[in-house]
Amino acid sequence: MTEARGMISVEEAREKVLSHVSVLEAEDAPLLTTLGQVLACDVQSHLDIPPLDNSAMDGYAVRAADTLGASVQSPRFLRVIGEVAAGAMPSEEVRPGTAVRIMTGAPVPPGADAVVQFEHTDEPERARPIVEIGVMRPAAPGQNIRRAGEDIARGAIVLRAGAVVGPAQVGVMASLGMTAAPVVRRPVVAVLATGDELVEVGRPLGPGQIYNSNGSSLAAQVLRYGGIPRLLGIARDTLEDLSRKVEEGLSADMLITSAGVSVGAYDVVKDVLAQRGEIAFWTVRMKPGKPLAFGTFPASGGKPLRVPHLGLPGNAVSSMICFEQFARPAILKMMGYVNLEKPSVRAVLEDEVVNRDGRRVFARAVVTKREGRYYAALTGPQGSGILTSMAHANGLAIIPEHISHAKPGDEVLVELLDGPLAR
Repeated sequence: MTEARGMISVEEAREKVLSHVSVLEAEDAPLLTTLGQVLACDVQSHLDIPPLDNSAMDGYAVRAADTLGASVQSPRFLRVIGEVAAGAMPSEEVRPGTAVRIMTGAPVPPGADAVVQFEHTDEPERARPIVEIGVMRPAAPGQNIRRAGEDIARGAIVLRAGAVVGPAQVGVMASLGMTAAPVVRRPVVAVLATGDELVEVGRPLGPGQIYNSNGSSLAAQVLRYGGIPRLLGIARDTLEDLSRKVEEGLSADMLITSAGVSVGAYDVVKDVLAQRGEIAFWTVRMKPGKPLAFGTFPASGGKPLRVPHLGLPGNAVSSMICFEQFARPAILKMMGYVNLEKPSVRAVLEDEVVNRDGRRVFARAVVTKREGRYYAALTGPQGSGILTSMAHANGLAIIPEHISHAKPGDEVLVELLDGPLAR
């Protein structure tokens, strides 16, 4: 386990990254674009919802006292004096011995204190137009009536600052007539791939070349967690080209590069970071993903801020897993999230995992639930360049540094990757 000496832990690395990012400023964003964003201030209602007492059922607005003792055998007959639909205002007052036919959502007419649903009347037996109705079950005062302000009262704080906007929150704000919401803005994350062997997707491959998949997968991860990716393309393995490309990314809120952080002669990302920025750490005690550079560059445009930079490994799996562990929580913190932890479960391991060098292993796994327990099966070969091992996984089975051999049947912690719990 000597290889692990000199590296920092995953927790130390994450803490250093998070210490260099802050919550971004607020913006007013169009309502439907705010899903997943965090409210920057309280939302207060300027009206009652519903604005008037209204019916919760299709039926008849009545005086509850007129229905006392009603039954199928002995209905209480009431004269029908009108009808009110949703969106209309009642034109008649319900007086003793009368009823108004009413639709769901329609304002309750004056004089009525209950609504008898159609199913509790003899309406199916009545000829049209209905001038009399038989009520076959007594109604209690307030029955099937939604009171004004029952959902939201005028002046009430309906959503608190810090709430994450979901479909229900969008609906609440729309019900208040809001077309925009005050939210913490989304971070712009510049994504840059490095390597002479890379070719942009859509262009023909030459001998020894591969497509730039990291740029696409990292940009997709930025999108998934709420950020705005800015694709910078490919930088060649020279200090000059990399420096020029890095400069393009320094107006963003974060810069992410892939490859160029190992010890090879052409791994120049850390050199540029050392020359132009500040290095916070270089290697992390994890597998895959050991070569991970983090530091800051001076922001462009004369801004006093510094731009955090994550130099991810070049291998596709290593790059994605390091993003999950470090870039994801940084993006969420910038967006105003408080809970930065990934959801996880305890699962029974179904395959062997060998840990030879004292690093924390993130094994790609498929998590299933059977008979009340979770199980984690590896997705196949676990090489750091086998991107399909991520494509087939819905979780990362974590083997701690001190465990050299995880056996089938051992219970392990699994971070979930997909589905609604992935945030």
